[in-house]
Formats: sequence, structure tokens, C-alpha cells
Amino acid sequence: MSGRYIRFFKDIRIEDVPLVGGKNASLGEMYRELSPQGVKVPNGFAITGEAYRYLLDQADAWPALHAALDGLDPTNVTDLAERGARAREIIYSAPLPADLQTEILTAYAELRTEYGEALSVAVRSSATAEDLPTASFAGQQDTYLNISGEAALLDACRRCFASLFTDRAIHYRVNQGFDHFKVALSVAIMKMVRSDKATSGVMFSLDTETGFRDVVFITASWGLGENVVQGAVDPDEFYVFKPAFLRGKKAVLRRVLGSKKIKMIYTEGDTRHSTRNVATHRHEQESFCLSDADVLTLADYAIKVEQHYSQKMHASRPMDMEWAKDGTDGQLYMVQARPETVASQKQGQVLEEYILNDQGTVLVQGRAVGGKIASGPVHIISDVKHLAAFKPGEILVAETTTPDWEPIMKEAAAIVTNRGGRTCHAAIIARELGIPAVVGTDQATTTLKEGDSVTVSCAMGDIGNVYAGALPFTVRHTDLATLPRPVTKIMINLGNPEIAFQTSMLPNDGIGLARMEFIINSVIKAHPMALLHPEQVEDAHERNALAALTLGYAQPADFFVERLSEGIGTIAAAFYPKPVVVRMSDFKSNEYAALLGGRWFEPEEDNPMLGFRGASRYAHPAYAEGFRLECLAMKRVREEMGLDNVILMLPFVRRVQEADDVLAKMAEFGLRRGENGLQVYAMCEIPNNVILIDQFAKRFDGFSIGSNDLTQLTLGVDRDSAIVAFDYDERDDGVKEMIRLAVEGCARNGIHSGLCGQAPSDYPEMAEFLVQIGIQSMSLNPDTVLATTLHVLDVEKKRRGEV
Repeated sequence: MSGRYIRFFKDIRIEDVPLVGGKNASLGEMYRELSPQGVKVPNGFAITGEAYRYLLDQADAWPALHAALDGLDPTNVTDLAERGARAREIIYSAPLPADLQTEILTAYAELRTEYGEALSVAVRSSATAEDLPTASFAGQQDTYLNISGEAALLDACRRCFASLFTDRAIHYRVNQGFDHFKVALSVAIMKMVRSDKATSGVMFSLDTETGFRDVVFITASWGLGENVVQGAVDPDEFYVFKPAFLRGKKAVLRRVLGSKKIKMIYTEGDTRHSTRNVATHRHEQESFCLSDADVLTLADYAIKVEQHYSQKMHASRPMDMEWAKDGTDGQLYMVQARPETVASQKQGQVLEEYILNDQGTVLVQGRAVGGKIASGPVHIISDVKHLAAFKPGEILVAETTTPDWEPIMKEAAAIVTNRGGRTCHAAIIARELGIPAVVGTDQATTTLKEGDSVTVSCAMGDIGNVYAGALPFTVRHTDLATLPRPVTKIMINLGNPEIAFQTSMLPNDGIGLARMEFIINSVIKAHPMALLHPEQVEDAHERNALAALTLGYAQPADFFVERLSEGIGTIAAAFYPKPVVVRMSDFKSNEYAALLGGRWFEPEEDNPMLGFRGASRYAHPAYAEGFRLECLAMKRVREEMGLDNVILMLPFVRRVQEADDVLAKMAEFGLRRGENGLQVYAMCEIPNNVILIDQFAKRFDGFSIGSNDLTQLTLGVDRDSAIVAFDYDERDDGVKEMIRLAVEGCARNGIHSGLCGQAPSDYPEMAEFLVQIGIQSMSLNPDTVLATTLHVLDVEKKRRGEV
């Protein structure tokens, strides 16, 4: 039962932040409102902020606190540490009044009645200015886990009250303009979720790097969640696409395996050090710590939490959440929810792009945080005692960071850590500060050299690089609010799923060419036939490598289908519901042979450019089984993942009969043109496609002109040969005539016409030509989208006589 200084979660609402702080108010809100919707929240109670003030009133501690804190210089790390220690000791030394003790222990007894005498609790801080929509106090105060027994509970409560004046909390309040003496500390006491026997982590209802709002982003690691929050571990990552989930298409969109080298477990009998880290077993490191069912349950929680808070606040409210899985009962619990305060706060429609002008030597690589670039001298800090030596503008390099480091983090040009994922402490603070960070590099502190100049680049998606030297870069700003859309559709060529969310922020009409080869080459890495028939791979090392790639999968084929579908699915989700045209694999035989195990399945050809490539492979006995895996992956993207904006495209279709054979094979593998809205395009890149366009048009829903191959086959020039490069030119009258005939043929047959190639961005006159002949779309590399859009707008104005 709630008392003067106690409120059980069932009696707390989000409006009670002034009384119990953001954390407790949120826990109470979720327990009251979302438990009936199936969101599990452990029960507990709050000691109110009034209890904190009552404690200090009874001990007459306010004058001593003022003496400790008045005149503080927050930029002086040593002075901050001394004053913070004095303030904490003042509060910890204050005895808990007898009536307050009684209320706490009575409520604790009630919890033990609900959960049993063996109950252990988490004792967590909740500042009354905490977790407001525009500021995050996450990690500023202390938490004590696995507390059991009355004496241990009361001691943990006193330590929690004292943690209102940790160095990091003092510094943060000064920066945010909060008055130390107008902030109080409430304490949450809640059932401990035994994630030490399972897994835990952090999740967001948007992508933290780009602000892309249509996904739930989940991080997970073995054991207690502190390692994920503090960046002591490289966690697993999962994405779920919210629009499809809400339509009943429940599937994991994307997953990334983290190393998870340590896990935090309980230490019995020590109030001050209730946890410790132990090394994980190899099988724990090599397997995901959440099943697909768990990921989807968490996504359901995240969506319900976001919807509830958005309705409550009458505005879209992306959320930052903590969760834990109980290894005893097997259930997933929400243990925290607060508004996300960085990506969701971005205002306006000004696109900021950081572009690296040179590619230097990559020294270390890790997870990218933010999309910026910075240069500076390396400063390696191995211990908090050395923080005072850090100078503004240096690159902070460390094993990991904790909230104690924040006074110097705001002075860093960039941050690089050995450990941590994209929701760790270093990542959170880097986002708040607007500086680039590369986390989870594993070896930055040993590879980078003190004082050396380096460039930290997070401008290429999920992978962050640290380059040797100060490399030149540019920053481009574009006001999208004033940029109209041209009549001609401007689409994008993309193969790398890691930059899909970021690229979707460009003004665009969808993806005109999603290249499957990038995913096969960089993620799958193995030849599909080698996965299906490893017994035909004669090299033992290659067979072992294939086995290692597919570890944890029932069948190697499942690995190929899952990885390819999640790669393409990520691209399709980023641009949904705009069309995403996915080209089926178009490796040449020598490129297929370079894949793991590939040399045992590919012919040696003198001219692979004109050999066993494209559609000719798909129905051929030498590759039909591999093509089946591609089709199964695309079927999964469209039907299981709900990404029905995917259009499939066949490359290098030489003859009409070949088109019929491949379409029949696709139907056999579950992809029948016209069923479930499936459209199938073909690349128009062979003169025969243009000559017989009326026949091809009966079999396809659109053509995308591949200007590279069409140019080489029209002019008879090998585009890979340097000696005849002078004869290769997309602007040749013959090539332009072929393009014109193709566009006219598409219009005549009522099917889509597009072009995917660099010609319109390399040559402004080609963009003008394409607009003049009425092409419906042109698809460009991301770096040329803005410039070409502006040029096309200008051309269209001239054609309308507006200029």
C-alpha cells in the first residue's frame, strides 16, 4: 500500500514526474496502462522526491551541501571530483528517519508477499528533472542490483540518494541549466529481472543514426544490461520494420552479430559491488542471444510504448527503452522507457552531407555513430585519472567511456573506442554532442599512436573508419523544403544496405537499381552452389570456411536466403512504399568464381563479359539451384517481410525464348509475374532488346536501360579494355538512337521506361536528351542525385518555356 513517501507503480502516472522522477513515472505509466496490453513490467514502488528532501531536512544537511557546491568550476575536473565526493558523503551520512524506514520496509514486505521471500530487487535512481522530452539523464545516477534483505535495501537507498551528486550528474546539470537544489532524487525499488541468467539490452523506436522512424532498433547481450549501456560489450543488433509489423507481416528485417565477449552476473553478499563481469563461452559469442520470436515480442512492446506515449503527448514520440529477459521464467520485461532525445529532435529539412574527398589508409574500423567526419591528433586515455590532460580538438581514444568522462568528451573532435555498440555510453554522448564516434573497433588503443593525426569518418553508413592523416572533406547543405520534384522520376542506384536509411533522406522517387551482388559479395561471401553442394568443394580449407559461415543454421541454404532477404529487405524498407527495383544477380563467371567455393562451379571463359552471365544462368542446370535461392529470398522479402514495393529485374536477357524460360523458372520457384502485385522488369542493355522491344514488352512490366552494356554492345567496344577506351562514349549518336527507340517502344507498349547509369550525371547534355525523349525515370548514384535533380528541373523548365 502506498504511504506518505511511498507510491506503488499501480498508483503512479507519467504526470507524477515532479514527485517520483522520470524513470519512476514511466515505470508506473507502463505498469498501469500497458500491462493490460501484454507489455510485461516488473512490479515495484517509488520512494518519492519528497523523501529525499525530508531526509536532508531532518539531518540539516542543506547548508553543508551549499558549502560543498557553491562556486563550483565545472571545467576543473579535479575541483569537480573533490566537491562531488564531499556532497555524496554528506547525503550518505544522513540517517534515514525512522518513519521513512518503516514505510520502505512495509512496501518491501508487500513486494515479497507478491513474489516470494527469495525476492531480490533493483534499486534505481530517478531524478525529478530526469528524462524530460528534450534532455536525458540516463546513467547520471547510480543503480544497485540483486539487493535482498532489509539492511542491504536501506543501504542501497542511501547510496542512491547520494548518487544525485556523482561528478557526471553535477556536470550534466550545470550544462543543462538545472539548479542542483531544485532537483530531487526519487528511488525505484522493483522486482529484479534475472537477466544474469539470460539476456538484456536497449531498444529504440527509430534508427539512432539517421532518425529513420519506421524501424525498431534492438541491441542485446548476455547477462545484465549495464554492459550494453556503458559500452563494455559489442552487442547483437536487430531491426524490425514497423509498418509491415502492424500489417501482420512480422519478421526480423536485419540482424548483426556482436562479439559479446563478456557478460555481467551477480556477486552475492556485497552491497557495494553486487555484480561482476565474466568471459562468455565461444558458443555464446558465435550465436545470437535472442530468437526471432523474442525480437518480435520486443518490437511489439516498443511499438505499443511509442503509440501510448505519442497519444499521451499528442505528438509523435520516438522512445528509448531498456528491456531484460528473465532466465528463470523465460519472460521479456520492459524496465525503462523515456523519450529519445537526439535523432527525434532534428528540425527542418536541411540535408547535411559530409563527403570525404580522399581515401587514405584505414587504421581501424568499427560501428559508425552519426554521419560526420572530423580530424585531429590522437589522445589515448587508459584511466579516468588522466582526463585532465585531454585538450580540446583531440581525438579521444579509449577502451570504453563512462559518464565520469563527459566533461572532456564535449571537448573532443571525435571519439574512438575498443568496445561498445551503437547504444553504448560513448555513442549516446557523441550523438548528443553532434560529433562522430567509431565504437567497437577492438584494437584502437593499440593500433593508433599517441599524437598522430587521424581522420574519423562516419559518413559511409554503419561502418566507421579511422584513416591515417588529416584527410580533406567537404560539408554540403541543401534546403529540401524549397526543392520541387521534377516530372522525370529521379531514382537511386544502391547496393549497400548499411547506408540505406541514410540515403533515403535524399530527395528521391525510389530505388531504380538495387544491386544484389554487393550483399552476396560482402555479407554472404560464398557461392550459392557451394553452400548447396559443399561436398563438391575439393579444398578442405574452403569447406571449413563454408561450415563456419553457416554455423547455427539448419541448412546452409537458410543462411543464403536469410542474409540476402534481410539485405534487400533493409533497402526496400528504407524507401517504402516507393518502388525498389531489385536486379537479380549479375556476376560474371570470373566474379562468381572469386566467391568462397566458387571456383569449383564456374567455367573458365576468355571473355566473361559476353559469357555465362545474367538471365542465361537462371534456367541453366549449372546454376538453376542457385537461382532458386535468390527467388526464395525475394519471395521472403515480398511476402513474409511485407515489402511489396519490391520489383524484380532480370539482367542481360539475350533472347525472347530466354525471357520465357526464366519467367517460367521464377514461377516454379514461387515468383509468378502478376501474382500478389509482382512486377518484373528487364534490363535493356542488348541491341536485341531494342530491336524486338514489342515482343519483350509482352513479357515484362518495364525496361531499365543499362547504358554501360548497351554502349559497349552498340559500338562493339570492350568497356574493360583500356586501349580502346577512347571509342567508348554513351553520347554517340548510335547509342542515343538505341536509347530513343527503347523509350519510344516502352511508351508504345504502355510499360515503364528508365535508365540506370552514370551518363546523365556525368554528362548534363545526356540528362537533357533523356528528358526530351520522355524517359520516365533515371536512376543515379547517391552522390549525384542532388546535382542531377537540379539540372533536370532546369531542363524541364526550359521545355515548358518558363526560362
